[in-house]
Amino acid sequence: MRPGGTRYCQIIAGLGTCADTAERAVVRLAPGGEAAAQSRGLDQRAHRPWPVPDRRWLQGQTWRDLLFAHWPVPSEVVRSVVPPTLPIDTWEGEAWIAVAPFEVTGLRLRGTWPPPVLSRFTEANVRTYTTVDGRPGVYFLSLDAASAVAVAAARASYRLPYFRARMAIERSGGEIGYRSMRVGGRASLRVRYRPTGAVFQTRPGTLEHFLIERYCLYTVDGGRVRRADIHHQPWDLQPAHAQFVENTMTVAAGVSLPAREPLLHYAERQDVVIWAPTPVPADT
Repeated sequence: MRPGGTRYCQIIAGLGTCADTAERAVVRLAPGGEAAAQSRGLDQRAHRPWPVPDRRWLQGQTWRDLLFAHWPVPSEVVRSVVPPTLPIDTWEGEAWIAVAPFEVTGLRLRGTWPPPVLSRFTEANVRTYTTVDGRPGVYFLSLDAASAVAVAAARASYRLPYFRARMAIERSGGEIGYRSMRVGGRASLRVRYRPTGAVFQTRPGTLEHFLIERYCLYTVDGGRVRRADIHHQPWDLQPAHAQFVENTMTVAAGVSLPAREPLLHYAERQDVVIWAPTPVPADT
């Protein structure tokens, strides 16, 4: 160990202990808040396909009024826009692309309160699916957000393809109206959506479970695969209706969608905690 290394480790351990103490205080002082819901999600773990990391999680988020719109796409099309180090997950021979608009609230670091203004913003993701080392996860082709701070932070820390966008979300009569236009780009989305049925949770072995119940994200940085673990309770989903007025999100990512209706699901809320990304061992 380098000179001073022991002292460095002691400092890091002390900071971690302080963050743990602060996190307990956040939960205790506002037991009904978003921060508490994010933290308490770790009380339920039996549904996970692998254990949560033994490291401390880094950040919490709450996702609201989320639409999953999925389309089947030939696997060779998806292969052309995903790094070769990542395999493409398929269901009955087809790959899947999703467009997912939603609102982020309660964004915070572990042991802190959600900061005013910065903790709430709209977002829209384009995603597909991969499994590395037996752990199914999400690969993002793009992420658009209305927060310049969130975009810069996620690009720097997670190496995710985030883009700044002008966005708006409106709620009226049980319907969500969503608009997004990427700043300086050609990715745009205008959609209205609403839930249409009862809440349910997916069953293992179904297409919905394959697409939605995933507990990590993958990035590739300098050819090296990195994984960031995510934890939340099982998704409470509803069937949904959506009217897409404009959608060039996937075209901007290099994928044209088929001329068919998407598979649609709505989630009113999901509270999550996210770990910092770590390299996946090269021999996996």
